[in-house]
Amino acid sequence: MSLAEAQELLRRGRIPEAESAFQRLLEQSPDQLEALNVLGLAALREGRAERAIELLRRAATAHPGDALTQHHLGRAQEAAGDEPSALMAHEAAVRLRPDFTLGRLFWAAALERARRLDEAVVQYVRALDDAQQNGRWLNPETTPVALRPLIEHAVITVRDQRNAAFAKLFEPLVKRFGAAALTRIAQTLRIYFNQETAVYPDPRQRPTFLFMPGLPAAPYLDRALCPWGNALDAQTGAIRSELAAVLSDSRGSERVFASEALERENLRGLRAPPSWTGYYFYRHGVRREDNCTTCPDTARALDALPLSRIRGHGPEVLFSVFTPGTHLLPHRGVTNTRLVGHLPLVIPEDCALNVGGEIHEWIEGRSVVFDDTYEHEAWNRSHLTRVVMIFDIWNPYLSEIEQAACADLIADIGDFRETVDKA
Repeated sequence: MSLAEAQELLRRGRIPEAESAFQRLLEQSPDQLEALNVLGLAALREGRAERAIELLRRAATAHPGDALTQHHLGRAQEAAGDEPSALMAHEAAVRLRPDFTLGRLFWAAALERARRLDEAVVQYVRALDDAQQNGRWLNPETTPVALRPLIEHAVITVRDQRNAAFAKLFEPLVKRFGAAALTRIAQTLRIYFNQETAVYPDPRQRPTFLFMPGLPAAPYLDRALCPWGNALDAQTGAIRSELAAVLSDSRGSERVFASEALERENLRGLRAPPSWTGYYFYRHGVRREDNCTTCPDTARALDALPLSRIRGHGPEVLFSVFTPGTHLLPHRGVTNTRLVGHLPLVIPEDCALNVGGEIHEWIEGRSVVFDDTYEHEAWNRSHLTRVVMIFDIWNPYLSEIEQAACADLIADIGDFRETVDKA
């Protein structure tokens, strides 16, 4: 009996014959991985948990890198009432294969049974997110019948903990600022935690992360709402002089996208490979002191702007450099609580910005602010380099209290998302 023949019997649902075939295979090769797993699961179905554990431990010892074996071993140890060992096996399965969504779901359940609820929620969220991004576990039709009770429990647990998280995030803000000043913040949190449906004032607007209701929406901000705009524009000459000095030295230049894969996904080249690089003054909210020291006039101009300062997130401020022919494909920003400004510094012909279907052709020394939660793109179709200074500012319709509250909320939510991403 060959492995292929045993597998075919299993595939055709001839379970007793398949188990007999795998038993013969095991007699020929005592460490055969699939035979140990099939027979271990058969013992588990028959209520012989200890026999299942014996077989699956043999498989785990002979094949320590196999995640599925660890998962099956964890299931057998659960049946035997050995929760600590089951927890270790489920964790081992996910550590071996981080994309093992089913294993992560069972690890989360084991963590919950161990009363490690915060850790369990992180794993439930990651398991649900990963599965749903691949079109699974979205509804009963996309969920295996045997898994539905556990997945329904995971959804309810995550929802309940999100409700608790709402209170945990909001109560300190109320103590600090008072409830009356936080009406829109409370609604923002309800929308984020799926307790309320977002109603967008402009259907073209779709933040990918956080939406605050009650903020007037438009692709481009009226310059009347930018009292700092003329002063910034007046600094264009000094800023451009500093730009010229740093452009001649590539040591301060960084790719904007973190990987070649992201560049391939988001950039196109008209005649040559595209390139989008940045000379950063702030990145992910961290001030680049060396670059600010190198460009003191630029740094002073930035200090006068209402930059959206959020721990670990913003602002992003940079000299943004498109090589000839570079096209940044349509995409959306994360939140309407902050807007994006451009100060055009070096603008050849045939360069433009398209926000929400409305095209803006940059004019050197004339700043523009737009809402990047509208789908937007930018291109340089010329044969020359294009440079704008990009900066993030608070949406001017936010009060100072709302700015401070958003800074705290986004940082805290970001901490949790980072924990999930690293799980």
